[in-house]
Formats: sequence, structure tokens, C-alpha cells
Amino acid sequence: MIASVSVAYAQRSDRSFVRKGNRMFNDSLFIKAEENYLKAVDMNPQLYEGNFNLGNAYTAQQKPNEAVDQYRKTANALEMRKKELMDNPDSNSKELERCKEELAMTYHNTGVVYHMCEQYDKAVDAYKQALRNNPSDDETRYNLILAQRMLKQQQQQENQQQQQQDQQQDQQEQQQQEQQQQEQQEQEQQQQQQQAEQQDMSQENAEQILEAAMQDEKDIQERVQQLIKVQPQKPLEKDW
Repeated sequence: MIASVSVAYAQRSDRSFVRKGNRMFNDSLFIKAEENYLKAVDMNPQLYEGNFNLGNAYTAQQKPNEAVDQYRKTANALEMRKKELMDNPDSNSKELERCKEELAMTYHNTGVVYHMCEQYDKAVDAYKQALRNNPSDDETRYNLILAQRMLKQQQQQENQQQQQQDQQQDQQEQQQQEQQQQEQQEQEQQQQQQQAEQQDMSQENAEQILEAAMQDEKDIQERVQQLIKVQPQKPLEKDW
């Protein structure tokens, strides 16, 4: 009896925290709601309402990573529960349908979070999972169509951006090649000019050396002439 009372008290307590969190959530007191949902989940980690509503509280606080993580935990638990019900021939069909509806809501909200984060591919997958569990949900079907359109636009924009980047890269590579060719031509012209200047200088130096040698030879000849004694010429006698 004591054990039964303890379990019943725990069940009343975790659900009381969920109800209190719901009141806080409806009053837009999302942090307070989160605190109560956390208390409920701590007491009963398998409590669907606590996990699911905790994900909603994170979504309302614009905490997408935390929200998706909480929805994923909820979906995993519900998927296991659905499998158990489907494998059991004696299971209650109403309980199975309720499990599917809860799964559909969880995947729907997951898709909404991805939709808000512009991760449209993941949003599409989540909405499809929701419709597999509840094909009659028109709101999810509308969101799916919208996410598919946004995904298509996003892919088109990404393709255009990629094309622009490729064109810019091609232009940059072409400019680099042209610049390299121009630099190479300038370098070749500079080398040719240097070679021509060296040839001119060599010719000029040769001419200067030749002139200097000729001048030296002239000076030597003049000196030699100064040193040679020349006998004065006698006047020619008349040949009578």
C-alpha cells in the first residue's frame, strides 16, 4: 500500500507540474513554464506531456537547438511506444491512434522549428513524418507545401550564388593569367633592353679603347720622332 501511494503521489506531482507549466505558458511566462516542465520531466522522464511541452517552451524562447533536441527525445519515445502497440495484437486501437497523433504533433512542431531556422530540407522531412502519422492534418500539409516552395527558392538562390562565385573565380583566374603574361612580357622586354644596352656599352667601350690605343700610338710616334736625329739636307749643287 505504501508503494502504491508513493507511485500515485509521484504521478500526481509530475502532472501537476505540467499543468502549472501550461498555465505559465499560456500567460507567456515561458521561463517559468520551462522550470515546471523540467521538474515534471525529472520526476518522470517518460512523461510525454512534460517532454513535448518543454520543447514548446524552448521554441517560444527562440532556443531552436534545445527545442529540436527535446522533440527528438519525445519522438523516439513515442516511436518505441507505437512499435510496441503495433506488434501487440491485443493492443487498444484507440491508444495506437492517440500515439500516432502525438507523434504527428511532435514532428509538426519539429518542422516548425526547422522552418523558422530556414532549414527547409529538414522541415520538409519532419512535416512528411507528421503526415505519415496523421494524414488528415491540413495544417501540416500546408506547411509542407510552403516549406517545399521555400526549399526550391533557397536551392535556386544557392545555385545562382554558386554560379556567381564560379564566374568571379574564373574572372580572377583570367586576370591573374593576364597579369602574369603582362609581367612576363615586361620582364622579357626589360631583359632585351638590358642586353641591347650592354651591347651598346660594349661597342662604345671598344671604340674608346681603340681611340685610346691610336692616341697612344700617335704619342709614341711623336716621341720617337723627337728622339731621332735627322741630318740636315744640303742644297743641291748645280750640275753644270
